[in-house]
Amino acid sequence: MQIKDLIVHKYGLKVDDWVIEPNQHWAIFSTYSHCGSLIGRLLSGDLVIEQGDFVGLPERIGWVSLYQQQLLLDKELEQDDTDFMDHLDYGSSVEALVQEVCVHPEQLEALLALTDLLHLRQRGFRQLSTGETRRVMLARALATEPELLILDEPYAGLDIKHQQNLSDLLSQLSQRMQLLIITSREDEIPPCITHVAMFNSEIQKSGDIVNTLSDTMTIEQWHAHPVMAQLMALSVERSQEVLDLIKSQRYQPKYPDPLVELKNGKVEYTDGLIFKDVNWRINNGDHWQVRGPNGCGKSTLLGLVLGDHPQCYSNDITLFGQPRGSGETIWQVKQQIGVVSSALHLQYRVSCSAIEVLLSGFFDSIGLYQKPTKKQVDLAKDWLAILHMSQCEKVSFKQLDYGQQRLLLIGRALIKQPVLLILDEPYQGLDFINRKLVMNTLNMIAKENLSQLLYVSHHSEDALPAIDNYVDFVGDVESGYEVHIRQK
Repeated sequence: MQIKDLIVHKYGLKVDDWVIEPNQHWAIFSTYSHCGSLIGRLLSGDLVIEQGDFVGLPERIGWVSLYQQQLLLDKELEQDDTDFMDHLDYGSSVEALVQEVCVHPEQLEALLALTDLLHLRQRGFRQLSTGETRRVMLARALATEPELLILDEPYAGLDIKHQQNLSDLLSQLSQRMQLLIITSREDEIPPCITHVAMFNSEIQKSGDIVNTLSDTMTIEQWHAHPVMAQLMALSVERSQEVLDLIKSQRYQPKYPDPLVELKNGKVEYTDGLIFKDVNWRINNGDHWQVRGPNGCGKSTLLGLVLGDHPQCYSNDITLFGQPRGSGETIWQVKQQIGVVSSALHLQYRVSCSAIEVLLSGFFDSIGLYQKPTKKQVDLAKDWLAILHMSQCEKVSFKQLDYGQQRLLLIGRALIKQPVLLILDEPYQGLDFINRKLVMNTLNMIAKENLSQLLYVSHHSEDALPAIDNYVDFVGDVESGYEVHIRQK
């Protein structure tokens, strides 16, 4: 397969000549751009080639990405029949979603087993956790029997067990199909990868950004490449710039301890208990990481705190000195909370510009429906500049790629200087530089107590040194999970 003289003006993408031999498996390392995702969309046919040629493109191409996952959710939401039913419509079942794309329907059982979905086969798509949804997307891609399998951030949202399972599976798949892995994590290039492609971003005099395929190398050459040290130094420098902006605007009301307290917390559905007897107290100066497998209840626990979960009012919760349900509105609660999550990202489906996304953080809205002050607009422009997205100020949120969208949502959470910052897998879709930028910034925020962090990440390398309190979900699907609170 050969990509030759490729130019996509809209996205500033350029590839002069890239040859991929049949016996090679490639990784595209996303350093400071989303070129890999664009290549995936072009190869899969989701984007039209403006200029250039794809020579020898396989007939059957499987594609798994966060962008594609979002498209499937949009489709499921359009088909939501809750208004015409006597129960909630959680969308198509896992089994139905995989079966509808199976080239050979008799392989359904094997595919569900291969991706650890047998116990979820009747679960509705919108009931799944992020990691479970990712496994559904992989099963659907494999069901088409691809000759080329493109995986964009394949480990995103997967717990440690399923990360290892995926690495083992990719080694098996590499024996019968070609693999193209797109990742921003240096430790997520699986052993079966033989070559790495890197793109370089340059700002033109016009202000446009051009992303050019700058280097192709063997995996051995990649491991010896000096780029990691250079990128780490750049990310630290940019993180300090973000922190300085936060400090310059700092205003935060003071609340007595505890900021948050959950007594004998319990969440139970008709089909089973999620957790019970959870006693969790968050004081000023405490920062917490929530850990556990996919589907164990991490996001549910955070939803109780945020007030987005329907059982939050049946639990004994104190937030910012007030018992929940004592007369406060949900907007009064959210005014002091910033949030980044996959659920919010999927819900942010309105038509608004990049700067309006940032401004919506002041009003805790999805979209902008109130007139911001000049000071708020100026601050939003400062955030765009520091995120290197000034050129996207008037660009529609929907037209941005997934990583740019996620970066804006992180800015949206930080812009109002929240007392409590809830971060549920915040780095999904970010390139290497922006992931390190956000991670360094969050650690500085925690270290200097500029906000209190409630933080979820499955990746051990994402552990923040400034966080030393943990909520651990321990157990498994069959026996259930216990919640262990470990406070310093």
